[in-house]
Amino acid sequence: MLIIKNEQLRDKLNMAEYEVVETLVDDISQVLPALPMDVLPKDANEQVLKMLGKSTVAERFTTAELQQKFKDAFAVNGLSQAKFQFAIVSNTNNAGTELASSDFERQYEVGVKDTANYWIDVWPLMSLTETDAENAVPEEKLIVVVSGMKSFLLMSVGWMIAAAVFFSLIIITAFYLTIRTILNQKKLSEMKSDFINNMTHELRTPLATISIAVDTLKNEKVIGDREKLAAIGNIIKAENNRMNLQVEQILQAAQLDITEVLKDKDTMHVHDVFRTINDKFSLQLQEKNAVLAFDFKAFDDGVLGHKVHFVNMLSNLVDNALKYSKEDLDPHIIVSTKNEGKRILISVIDNGIGMTKDTASKVFDKFYRAHTGNIHNVKGFGLGLNYTRKMVEAHDGTISLETTLGKGSTFIISLPLVKDK
Repeated sequence: MLIIKNEQLRDKLNMAEYEVVETLVDDISQVLPALPMDVLPKDANEQVLKMLGKSTVAERFTTAELQQKFKDAFAVNGLSQAKFQFAIVSNTNNAGTELASSDFERQYEVGVKDTANYWIDVWPLMSLTETDAENAVPEEKLIVVVSGMKSFLLMSVGWMIAAAVFFSLIIITAFYLTIRTILNQKKLSEMKSDFINNMTHELRTPLATISIAVDTLKNEKVIGDREKLAAIGNIIKAENNRMNLQVEQILQAAQLDITEVLKDKDTMHVHDVFRTINDKFSLQLQEKNAVLAFDFKAFDDGVLGHKVHFVNMLSNLVDNALKYSKEDLDPHIIVSTKNEGKRILISVIDNGIGMTKDTASKVFDKFYRAHTGNIHNVKGFGLGLNYTRKMVEAHDGTISLETTLGKGSTFIISLPLVKDK
């Protein structure tokens, strides 16, 4: 595009300069009417011919007149913004410059060195007709120096360059969005596949247990033993409850309506909620030989919370700490609180397996689990922390994670305080 525009600009410039040269040559080529020799003084032919003969361009035009001719010619050819200098040079006896614009000498010296930004054209001012009087006209040439051509050229194609850059950015942006969408879809597909695998495994286990228990009931020895019947019945009931809880968890995550959570809020005390959670997890704590310690430093712990979802939100953090504990180390969980301005900070600290930076960045995503595929050393569907994040946000709070692989994790929740009525 620049090459083509450069050639077009060169053609326009040559055309404009040619028009000026043609005008000058036509003016100096006009022959005066012939005079009878008898009216001329004797022995004065040469002087009269010299006096009446055609003059040079430098003699017939001023610098201002030539300047105007160039401006008019450039304007007609769409070069009104071009900057130029000119000079009329005589070739007779190397007489040098006869007429020149104000800055011609300096521009010419620079133009000889900088041919990219300065265009120099030399035009011979030749007579177009041949008569005896023309022999008295000295030979002249016109030198034109046009400056700033590089910037002038870029300016002329500036809108094209801007359009090219604009559409290139659109293409790059579209490409980026397309790739990002493909990667997100791939990620969602993998997460859903993992979720289905986990759900299948989690539901198959209680179903298998129930099936075995039902087959056992058909045994005649068992039918006559009330204690065994009661034990098998308890197993079936426990597995049924376990399966119902898993199904309920999935349904709650799918049908969770944040607006309903926002409507039904009441004043709750964080410290009291954690004491309730301690009682709720007492059996799991004993089973894992875990310690749940409290470090309540907040003097004001009143918040607006949903009576069910607020408890579940905090319970998930304790449950997560128990799930991802080390096998060779007794779990030690610390729940601490402190006031910061008009908010309360809740920290749940564990000494579990911790996470990598990549896992930590995805741990709040729906269906995401650190252990994927058919590895089931940790039970669950990858919904707990996603649910917790949504509930924290529904309670106008924020949640963050600080973790180191092999050294444990710290979940920090910030919630606004509310004064008791």
